[in-house]
Amino acid sequence: MKYIKLIASFVLVTVVFYSFNTKIGPLPPLGKFLSPSQGIWQNEHDEITMGSLTIDGLMNPVVIHYDEQLIPHIFAENDIDLYKAQGYITAKHRLWQMEFQTFASAGRLSEIIGEKGLNFDRTQRRKGMGFGAENALKKMQEDTEMVAFLEAYRDGVNSYISHLNPNQLPIEYKLLDYAPELWTTTKTALLLMYMTDDLCGRDSDLEYTNALRLLGEERFNILYPDFYDVNDPVIPKDTTWSSIDTKITDSPNSHKILDSISETIQKPDPDNGSNNWAVSGSKSYSGNPILANDPHLGLNLPSIWFVMQLATPKHNAFGATLPGALGVISGFNNHIAWGETNATRDVKDWYKIEFKDKNRTQYKYNDTWKEAAVRIEEIKIKGKKSYLDSVIYTHYGPVTYDKNFNGNGEKEGYAMKWAGHIGGNNQRTLLDLNSAKNYDDYLKALKHWVAPAQNFVFASTEGDIALWIQGLFPNKWKGQGKFLLDGSNPEDEWQSFIPQEYNAHTKNPERGFVSSANQHPVDISYPFYVFNDGYETYRNRVINDFFRSKEKVTIQDFKNLQNNNYNLKASELLPFMIANMDSSGLNSEEKEFFNEIKSWNYYSDINSKAPSVWDLWWNKLYSLTWDEYANEKVALVKPFVYQTIYLLKNNPKDPFMDIVDTPKKETSYDLFLITFKETVKELSEWKTKHGDYNWSKYKGTYVGHLLQALPAFSRFDIPIGGDRNTVNAAAKNHGPSWRMIVEMSYPPKALGIYPGGQSGNPGSKYYDNFIDKWAAGDYINLLFLQNSEDNIGVISTQTLTPN
Repeated sequence: MKYIKLIASFVLVTVVFYSFNTKIGPLPPLGKFLSPSQGIWQNEHDEITMGSLTIDGLMNPVVIHYDEQLIPHIFAENDIDLYKAQGYITAKHRLWQMEFQTFASAGRLSEIIGEKGLNFDRTQRRKGMGFGAENALKKMQEDTEMVAFLEAYRDGVNSYISHLNPNQLPIEYKLLDYAPELWTTTKTALLLMYMTDDLCGRDSDLEYTNALRLLGEERFNILYPDFYDVNDPVIPKDTTWSSIDTKITDSPNSHKILDSISETIQKPDPDNGSNNWAVSGSKSYSGNPILANDPHLGLNLPSIWFVMQLATPKHNAFGATLPGALGVISGFNNHIAWGETNATRDVKDWYKIEFKDKNRTQYKYNDTWKEAAVRIEEIKIKGKKSYLDSVIYTHYGPVTYDKNFNGNGEKEGYAMKWAGHIGGNNQRTLLDLNSAKNYDDYLKALKHWVAPAQNFVFASTEGDIALWIQGLFPNKWKGQGKFLLDGSNPEDEWQSFIPQEYNAHTKNPERGFVSSANQHPVDISYPFYVFNDGYETYRNRVINDFFRSKEKVTIQDFKNLQNNNYNLKASELLPFMIANMDSSGLNSEEKEFFNEIKSWNYYSDINSKAPSVWDLWWNKLYSLTWDEYANEKVALVKPFVYQTIYLLKNNPKDPFMDIVDTPKKETSYDLFLITFKETVKELSEWKTKHGDYNWSKYKGTYVGHLLQALPAFSRFDIPIGGDRNTVNAAAKNHGPSWRMIVEMSYPPKALGIYPGGQSGNPGSKYYDNFIDKWAAGDYINLLFLQNSEDNIGVISTQTLTPN
């Protein structure tokens, strides 16, 4: 028996030894992960924010004050030291996040998470993300000063990495059992490319091509109009365009390519957008312009944004930075404030490519054969052999779809033409905004911006307010880029670009405010073709109606508006649904739900039950209205929400109202009743399982960790109102990622908040400490120090000194 025990003990020790030193499946080696000296236990601490550190390459000491929110206020004697310090401090607090996002951008996740990342990586490579980053870097390298800044930031990050011990690695590296690479300027370009893709990666040309083939042109134009019957555009309707003397591109005689495309690549969240606005001094309670911005993005931990102050003797900026990029993205300095919303302009088109033969070395263009290039993409996979993917490049760009990737045949493919591939010096725009002093400086800074198309709002201490819709926009003929284009026909090319001075804009409008909320940029009088790719139609009208109704506005008004939960979409459809639905046959339970929603005031507040009923009812109604789409075996996108509501109200007997799977001919009134009954049934089941179905509980907003919302590193069931169509656009895992309000006094006074915290370390109290304030609609006062000697509100100071 004792020998059996001895053998069992030996086997147990062997198994334990093996498991503690070997990676098993997705788990790291447990010995290393649980080691007291370098494992997870070493991450249970807050960051050190005091003392002196030696950094290679600094010219002068850099002072970093921290306030009680762990916001670093960096004071340097020159720009090189400033961006070196920004790189160092950002890496100190957000290293894993900033590197992980560049891996995602470059299509390298398989190196970290294994084979399950392969399809994502292939998609990123075939979208030309690396190609676009390389072109952007080439453009930035034409600017010698920018090269010096990029390299300074790189050196700052690497100075931090080079001093890291294994025990100091962020916990995600320990979980996934890998270590950080050295930072490069290419990584900054990839990070900017990641942002570009997230904000202008939405396109539906191939899906619209399928819809056009199935529906016909007349029917298509009803369901997907260029303009809705209501339009409150970004640029006021009374704007005149008489100064534009550029010829609009003529429509060619080319025919439409009506291919059938079965599957398309995954797109960014269609609700990636934002709100911004500014009021002039004449409309402000204090006589100073006031500006606000709140970008709507995925709700993640570590947070998308990292708030910093970046100051030298020549400029002093404060606001939200993007870890991995230089400068402040959305913020203010002593003279101006600025912020961005997504303009969602159509700057990505698709061209059908016909190859000469199966070798795909040449493709048809202008009645001849043009040489193609091949980019061999080696995708390294953790624990496996590398995957090699041959991506064909045309003069348009990468052939994303071909015989090897969701294509239709050996001798054809679909190539992407995207402004994001052109290469721009977006980083110059951001840094120039950081140091701008007036409207002219702001305008000069914008000229470097290529993509993604953004609505840049502006306010200054001189009293100006403005908004420019900025990007490099093709001067398209009417309808160009809506559908698949003929890659062999030069007439289907982008013939020219809209001159930057003719990008739609407004300065100091008579109405006393500017605003944008991802709605249509212009009205029909703007001479250049602007394609409606599903512009927002509700938040913008609530915002503009609010400012039109007010003679003077206060900071509290700005807070209230950013947190406004009024559901205009529901208010425009629900009364019609209630009035035209036959409710006579409802049972007692259904009547209870019906009375609940009949008495709703249309505010999607956390304790209200009606928003839960509305949300589920609308989603079921929308899906049932377009049930025909679900039966098609090709890629499609359902018609726009606004146009769906228009049809439900104005064309109740439209053929699309008929349910495919029933013999009866239904109207929209029938759909209201059918989906209401389904809603009550599902909500009743939900109530039995989960209890109260108030909006906060039913919506279940959460802020998830970047690693698939790891429960231990995420926050769930956050009590916040609103939905995707309210000004407070807080959905389940998407919403206001940074709220900022700035009054242009001297110096400016500012408020801000975001759903996370300054630290990227889940073990830190600063990891998610802003979330409760954010959900409640509260803000923190942003401590805008005027010099390094100013220590009011400072809780600790760290000095970076030259080596």
